[in-house]
Amino acid sequence: METKILVVEDEEKISRLLEIELEIEGYRVARYGNGIDALEAYRGEKWDLILLDIMLPGMSGIELLRRIRSHDAHTPVILLTAKGSVEDKVSGLDYGANDYVTKPFQIEELLARIRASLRQRPGTDSSEGEWIAAADLKVNEKTREVVRAGDPVELTPREFDLLVFLLKNKRQVLTREQILEAVWGFDYYGETNVVDVYIRYIRKKIDQGREPELIRTVRGVGYVLKDAP
Repeated sequence: METKILVVEDEEKISRLLEIELEIEGYRVARYGNGIDALEAYRGEKWDLILLDIMLPGMSGIELLRRIRSHDAHTPVILLTAKGSVEDKVSGLDYGANDYVTKPFQIEELLARIRASLRQRPGTDSSEGEWIAAADLKVNEKTREVVRAGDPVELTPREFDLLVFLLKNKRQVLTREQILEAVWGFDYYGETNVVDVYIRYIRKKIDQGREPELIRTVRGVGYVLKDAP
């Protein structure tokens, strides 16, 4: 079955280049240059991945992302951002973007990020799948449900992927570099302190006000998830 990619980019030259390169790679592509039109296209069909520019006419990329994530936590979204737009990148990640690339970008880098995001998609099996657990924390990879002490916990896609990696390696001390490679992908270019930021996010949702504290800092090394003191 063809992998379908929705390209939302208002610069015609970039949009056309993306269409050509993606079709060469064997993807089926539809492209839109307006946020409102893109939202209608998204609602009208199931997509495997979305490439989303932040600066769009009609509706901003951040608003379009917010609307997508309001009822769809699974479809991978890669943001196309302007150089130096740190606030846009942070907002995009907070609203659930899986990744971003900064313009001007190398097409090889973008293709690698697309492949990585597609590999990380949750399975399409309709069965409920198995739960992985630590203490009173339970996570279901297929349904992407997170429960702590019986209470559901809402995580962004990146927070979820990070928590799953910690759970699958519980009791093992993980360096920031190991976490970056596993969760953000081998081709991530950025500061390792992004790991610290996301650890802080999921601690607030998973550990704050609860016992035992599951996610621990190992000073000078990284992090570990332990299910007992």
